[in-house]
This record gives sequence, structure tokens and C-alpha cells, in this order.
Amino acid sequence: MDVERVVGQRYVFKLALNASLFRSFTLSFFLFLSLSLFAQPARPNRDGIGPDQRFYAVHDFRDDWQVYDEGTKEYVPYLFEVQGSVPALSVPIDLESNRHYKLLLRTREDAHLFINAALRKKLTADQWYTFSVDSLYGIYREPKLFLTIYGSPGPDAKTLVMAYPKSILQKPIIASGDNLSVRPRQFSVYPDFFAFGLLFLLATHALLFSMNRRAFLTFYDVRDLLTLRTRDESFLINRPMSLANNLFVLNLSFVAAYLFLFVQSRNIDVFASSALLLDQQNFGAMLLYYLLISGLIFLSFIGKYLMLQVVGSLYRFDNIVNLHFFKVVQSSLLFFSVVGIIATILIFNAPAISGLTNILLIPFTIFYIARLVLLYLVIMATAPIKSLYLISYLCIVELVPLLIGVRFAL
Repeated sequence: MDVERVVGQRYVFKLALNASLFRSFTLSFFLFLSLSLFAQPARPNRDGIGPDQRFYAVHDFRDDWQVYDEGTKEYVPYLFEVQGSVPALSVPIDLESNRHYKLLLRTREDAHLFINAALRKKLTADQWYTFSVDSLYGIYREPKLFLTIYGSPGPDAKTLVMAYPKSILQKPIIASGDNLSVRPRQFSVYPDFFAFGLLFLLATHALLFSMNRRAFLTFYDVRDLLTLRTRDESFLINRPMSLANNLFVLNLSFVAAYLFLFVQSRNIDVFASSALLLDQQNFGAMLLYYLLISGLIFLSFIGKYLMLQVVGSLYRFDNIVNLHFFKVVQSSLLFFSVVGIIATILIFNAPAISGLTNILLIPFTIFYIARLVLLYLVIMATAPIKSLYLISYLCIVELVPLLIGVRFAL
């Protein structure tokens, strides 16, 4: 009887154990099924990184830090279990493979930045620092750099990311786990806006030609521009703030704003304007921004004339200020119109151009230097002025604003 009792107890225990395992398995299965059906997928991070979240990350160097090992006399990968919170961490930066990107850096505490074992910058805590890879490549002329941060212990206190700036009105590119699907192709707002802008500029030029043909032919005459002895009694020179001159200056502002948006569409941040741009990808936002830039450029030309008046009165050049302003507007109209035609061809035929920043700097630099020489020759041929006074006058009103503009433009 005892044997039968023990066997019975073992049998009952096995039944209870099997029933318990079955219930556990059933509950786990239904729990997994409910989580699979009703759990919300993780939403991708649509926000950018860096200052004002104006960048998208390309590569995070968090797992690439290295430390110098005294035993092997080499740089080895950083391991917290081995090195702990060391104050100096280094990382190799491949410049050649990351052209046109930005290097973003931030430290939790004050630190020092070394590039190729040379101290380059003192870093302030919790402040973003942006370095252009193209600029670093142009300065060091090496495919790779070795970057070291000293003073902020551990990798958690350092943020180093390779990123690229958000384009104007660009929608973020989100990587998701959706299956491959066929969707309507999304076209950029830029081609539509540039097509409208081109028609608008053609209309304004045609309107000016029909309203004041004589002034139009004078402004767009290369021979008149290169003529050293210009008549001061000309109706365009004699009345610089007349309606005709203001209309042509306004048209010049439209052309310059068109070129400004073309440059910005190529991810070249001029005067750090990307932080001020409208983020909506629609035609109305682009049109509003275009009109705003045109107005600012127009006011800058009027301000330039007022500055010419002030500086000209100091040097007693009142009789040549109007001629100076006329030549500035005339040369700018010709140059920006030609550049606008070239930019339009590039927009619709060559949307991707590498090294566009360097391509843009060359013609603009040549133009402003040539215009400075032309102004000197025209003014010298028009009025008997001492060369030293004239050079000082042109440096103040032409060269100094140019140098300041180049300094803060890119």
C-alpha cells in the first residue's frame, strides 16, 4: 500500500507540474501575441542634432575613441574596464571620405582640443562647435586627422558626430522598417520655384525695357561700362534716386535674391541664414523668403549710396559720388544677370555639382577686384584727384565692406 501511495503521489505531482508548465506556456504565448499585434513600433527621431538641431547625423564616434597605451606605445581602443575615466581620448577622422560634411563637437566640461598633437582650441562646457570637413582638408592637406580631447573624462562626457546640414525646406529622411512599397515620387520645391523665378525675372526685364528703353540700353551696355570718360550730365548719373534708377536697383535685387536662393539650395550656408529660413516645404514660404531677401538687398544698395554720400563729403568728392553709384549698379546688373543665366542652366541641367563653394568664390572675387580697378580708372579720368585720396576713398567704401562680407559670408 505504501508503494502504491508513493507512486500515486508521484503521478499527481507530474500532472500538476505539466498543468503548470502548460499554463505558463499558454500565458507567454498570448502575451507575446498581444505585444506583437498591439505594440506601437518605435518612432524614428525626426529631430536633428547639433546647434539648434540644424544637422542630421552621419556617424557617431562614441565607439571609436582610442587611448594611448604606455605598454605597447600605441593607441588602442578605449575600454572602460581597462582604462576607466581617462581625461584624454583620441579618434582618427577620415576627411577624404567625409567631404562636404560637418564635424560637431560638444563636451560636458571645459576641455582642450588637439589636432595632430597640436593644441587648437579651448572648449567651453555644453557648447556646440562646428568644423567644416572641407576647411580642415584644405588647411591640413591630409586624408586623415587625429583628434584628441583632453580634460573631459570618459566618452560619456564627449559628443563627436559627423553630420550634414539640413537643406532649406528639406524634409528629413527617415529610415523605417516598412516593406518595399510603391509611392508617388516627391519633387523638391526648388525646381518649381526657380522656374517661376526665371519667368518673373524675364517679366521684370521686359517691363523695364518697355517702360524706359533708353535707360535699359544704357545699363546693359558693356561699352558704356568700360568707357572711362562718362558724361556727368547723363540723366541716370545726375539723378541717382530717380524712379528709373530705383526700378533698376530693385530689379537687381530680384536677380541677386534669385542667386542667393540658388546657392542656399546647394547647402551652402551664406551668412548663417539657414537658422532664419522658413521650414515649410511649400511654394508660398519660398516666395515670402524671396521677397524678404530682395527687400534687404534693395535697402543695402540704398544704404551704400548714403555711405558714399557721407564718405564722399569727407573727401570732398561730392561731384563723383553719383558717378560711382551709377557704375556700381551698372556693373552689378551686367554681372549678376550673366551669373543668373549660368545658374539657371545649372539648376535644370546639373543639379549635383561638387566643390560649388570654390566655383562660386572665383568669379565673384574676380568681379569685385575688376570693378574696383574700373572705378579707380573712371574716377581718375573724370576728375583731377590725388591718387592717395582716391585709393583711401575706394578702400573705405568698396574694399572694407567686401572683406567684412567675405569674412562672415561662408
